[in-house]
Amino acid sequence: MTEIQTGLCILFLIVAPLAGAGVALINTGLGRSRNAAHAMMSALCVVAVAACAYFVLGRAWQGFSGLPFHSLSIGGKTWDWIGAQPLFFIGLPAAGSPALLTAWMGMIAAGTAGLIPLGSGSDRWRLSAICASTALLAGCTFPLFAHWTWGGGWLSQLGQNFGLGQGYLDPGGAGAIHVTGGLTALAIAWILGPRRGKYTPDGMPMAIPGHDAVMVLFGCFVAAAGWLGLNCAGAILFARAEAGQLPLIAIDTMLSAAGGALAAAAVTRFRYGKPDASLTANGWTGGLVASSAAASALVPATALLTGLLAGVLVALSVEFLDLRLEIDDPGGSIPVYAVAGIWGILAVGLFGQQTHAGQFLAQVVGVATLVGFVLPLTYGLNWLLNRILRQRVGMEGEHQGMDLHELGAGAYPEFMTHSDDSVLR
Repeated sequence: MTEIQTGLCILFLIVAPLAGAGVALINTGLGRSRNAAHAMMSALCVVAVAACAYFVLGRAWQGFSGLPFHSLSIGGKTWDWIGAQPLFFIGLPAAGSPALLTAWMGMIAAGTAGLIPLGSGSDRWRLSAICASTALLAGCTFPLFAHWTWGGGWLSQLGQNFGLGQGYLDPGGAGAIHVTGGLTALAIAWILGPRRGKYTPDGMPMAIPGHDAVMVLFGCFVAAAGWLGLNCAGAILFARAEAGQLPLIAIDTMLSAAGGALAAAAVTRFRYGKPDASLTANGWTGGLVASSAAASALVPATALLTGLLAGVLVALSVEFLDLRLEIDDPGGSIPVYAVAGIWGILAVGLFGQQTHAGQFLAQVVGVATLVGFVLPLTYGLNWLLNRILRQRVGMEGEHQGMDLHELGAGAYPEFMTHSDDSVLR
């Protein structure tokens, strides 16, 4: 890396935590007012636990391309499957090296991934269980897939070993960060079950609106700044982008977000008669998620198209999960991060500027790995955790509100908050 690339990467990594801040604001605004302080407190704890877990174990497993790793020999070819670095960041290279910057980005990415399940577990997920689940995600699930993607692992080797384009491509972390977090959100929603009062006895969902649309929409702007940092830093570190390419990546990121928001607004306007603010916000974030894989590979027109389709998928899948599958996801984490992220990964193979033969198949292999391996792994880990440490709060705590039950004080003590006791009884 040149000094200019290193300086730009440092600048973008300083901005990147805003992505997590935006996600935290969106999750909080889409939950109930009596759980708002608990949601933000949980977000802070998630970032702290993720940083520590990644420091202790995650970076050792993620590794870095060119550093020692554990491998398997299959069919006469060597497949890199996990990093072999010391624990506790021991032996990190000197300042300014790509490996050191990658460790920094990995710490930020692990925290961002850990924030995503908070949306699906909103209003009923205990703080102690959140911290334990985050430790598993940041210390095990995330670094394993991140190694396969960013650390020279077997997915990135699909090009040289199988001739599938350039191997699996995802410099901004649509799979490693967002789909991994989104699939963990799905596992948490399954394990916790729906909020009390969410579904009638005959399975019809009841509307439980978020308490602060302004917070949600403000979170979208904050998240956009962080995504620009993540996408640009990822492009420098993992796609060897030059400084001159970064403005195009920023343009593609914003166009994808814009397309997602406009598409979601149009879909809800068509289906419900008026555009829905929360779903429009989810469409915006879904466009950002899709851009994480595709921003460095697309031209502006295809970036906008990618965002538009991400917004449509998010808006429709929210309704499908709620009505058809009875999965209660207050923050829309599963459609926004898992569904839009998978679409963004596939868009690289469909629309990439320099798409090689077999590139789409390499992206499909990445998606299949996420759904076929990461989802069972994260579900299994959280299922076992639930047997040791009950993840869902009791009925009294859910009725009283997580703020009072777990923290002893509400987020808005001087204001009368909306009561939905009739829904819960």
